[in-house]
Amino acid sequence: MAAAIFTLDVHYSISKSDTKRPIFFPKTLKKNPTKRFTVSCISNESPSKPPLNPPGSTNAKNPSLSDQLKPLSTNRLSPSKKDQSPRLLSKPKSTWVNPARAKRSVLSLQRQKRSPYPYNPRDRELKLFAKKLSDCGFSEDAFSAALEEIPHPPTRENAVLMLNILKPWQKTLLFFNWIKAQNLFPMETLFYNITMKSLRFGKQFDIIDELANEMVSNEIPLDNITYSTIITCAKRCNRFDEAVEWFERMYKTGLMPDEVTYSAILDVYAKLGKVEEVLSLYERGVASGWKPDPIAFSVLGKMFGEAGDYDGIRYVLQEMKSLGVEPNLVVYNTLLEAMGKAGKPGLARTLFQEMLESSLTPNEKTLTALAKIYGKARWAKDALGLWEEMKSKNWPRDFILYNTLLNMCADIGLVEEAESLFEDMKLSDNCRPDSWSYTAMLNIYGSGRNADKAMKLFKEMSELGVELNVMGSTCLIQGLGKARRIDDLVRVFAVSVEQGIKPDDRLCGSLLSVVSLCESREDIEKVLSCLHQANPRLVAFVKLIEQGETSFEVIKEKFRDIISDTTDDARRPFCNCLIDICRNRNLHERAHELLYLGTLYGLYPGLHTKTVDEWSLDVRSLSVGAAQTALEEWIGTLAKIVRQEEALPELFSAQTGSGTHNFSQGLANTFASHLKKLAAPFKQSEEKAGCFVATREELVSWLQSNIASPAVTA
Repeated sequence: MAAAIFTLDVHYSISKSDTKRPIFFPKTLKKNPTKRFTVSCISNESPSKPPLNPPGSTNAKNPSLSDQLKPLSTNRLSPSKKDQSPRLLSKPKSTWVNPARAKRSVLSLQRQKRSPYPYNPRDRELKLFAKKLSDCGFSEDAFSAALEEIPHPPTRENAVLMLNILKPWQKTLLFFNWIKAQNLFPMETLFYNITMKSLRFGKQFDIIDELANEMVSNEIPLDNITYSTIITCAKRCNRFDEAVEWFERMYKTGLMPDEVTYSAILDVYAKLGKVEEVLSLYERGVASGWKPDPIAFSVLGKMFGEAGDYDGIRYVLQEMKSLGVEPNLVVYNTLLEAMGKAGKPGLARTLFQEMLESSLTPNEKTLTALAKIYGKARWAKDALGLWEEMKSKNWPRDFILYNTLLNMCADIGLVEEAESLFEDMKLSDNCRPDSWSYTAMLNIYGSGRNADKAMKLFKEMSELGVELNVMGSTCLIQGLGKARRIDDLVRVFAVSVEQGIKPDDRLCGSLLSVVSLCESREDIEKVLSCLHQANPRLVAFVKLIEQGETSFEVIKEKFRDIISDTTDDARRPFCNCLIDICRNRNLHERAHELLYLGTLYGLYPGLHTKTVDEWSLDVRSLSVGAAQTALEEWIGTLAKIVRQEEALPELFSAQTGSGTHNFSQGLANTFASHLKKLAAPFKQSEEKAGCFVATREELVSWLQSNIASPAVTA
């Protein structure tokens, strides 16, 4: 027979105010008197494991926590148009709690205190003995032998003291089992809690789970600390489903989570991608009087950042301000990373300045996150300002930050700043350049067509024994190809293969782009021989498209096979390079076929957009040759529409992008030159860089006068 005793608080409302008047300010009401009753519940069974769904849990009157959270979140969220994942579009409304009929709170504002035990004058001897136990062997025999020298009989207080001191977790568990075997006094919840905390430090969730089930079997109550320890250990061990399972059990018992448990379970739901549950738990907690700590807001910020949800990040900032919670450095770092993933460099910059104004000093993680954001956004001015501020204020730098700054310089094209950083690393005791540091510099020199410095760096790597990775080899080959130093390219490729580098699709793409740049057949064959070692099928396809007698159906079949075996991020570059090769060989018809196939297989999404007022061509993701081909194809289609006298919009535009990178190849310039060659009426927009516009009247007039031109009707 197992008995469980619960204490129920019954509130009687004795307010003499008008009962019809709505209560808008429950916090100003006096506390209602409470009468307390004790209810004893008898059960014939002692389950070996706490049930997930106690009797009646499936009844509508006693739904599970997940079921209760669903209606709360349903009205708070709206699916994102981008990925259909839940997103917060506005601040959630508070859940009002009637003070005259208080419901069970989800959380407790304070952690449950341990039961105090009296001071023992023999504590010093026991502490020394506990240290001796910690230093003995891990075997049960060695531990048992050491226990024979215990200076005093193990009383309850002595046992608690020993459990608190013993380390590591293996010794704590051995002593706990020994105490149980002695059977000198009843095993209480406190003993299990101390042992579980030691096991949590060792990430031993399975043992903790067994002890919890043992407590249930022996009718030892699991208190707030017990559940908190189990849940937080499951989280540390990435056992998120078990953490949720134990939180459900805790909720069913009527125990209220403390602050630590609450922040932990929010993080668990966030890691499981359960955005609705996170927001609903947060709402319920705030409505119950809980004031979220910075850790909880870090969880929310990280969750929204992973989803790229700018509205959610903004909501976190608003909530912190409204609740008067001062962000700490951890919160700022988390929110900065979230803003980077959400693509909001402006907001990240504002938040960083706010952090400085609050007298917080950024650490390496803060600066790394901000450097990544500025590099990705190609904000050269802000990046340089950050670097100067770091030097003037002597902010901390670590190895990861140095490499991030180098990559930022590579993203933006800051050569001198990168060289200064690189020299600083060489003079540093703890942050000497590694393979990735050299790769960033090779990327900078390769993009800037500084082949001499790139080769000097390559020689330096060989002398110092720094291995060349596949990314560094790709950058170096691309730079040498742009400089037309084909012999050096062949030598670098040979060294890369000798060092065990396996060419990937990005490296093959670099070799393919060099083929499109080569003018002499001799150079083409040298590069193709390198490419053949990495991807012989791709070389066979290059030779196939150069043969004019090859049918379109054969080209289509082989192209599909090539693209199917290529990684997603390399498919469009492959197609761009193949089109460029055809353009350089004056195989314009073949270039149009490849562009059609690329569009057919989804390599150029968003190439054409149409509205009632404007039709647009977006070539920002195309190479120079592919962009010219797309323009000719578009003009040819428009010519057919004009010939058939179909309706046209008022405005036409072509988007090439502004080329913010210092090493940009200038797609806008070559595109403008091609428009001039065709005498097309598109003009550079005064409002938007890299945008060429033409009115309907201008375009129709030009098309009608050039309707027989091969370039137009292609």
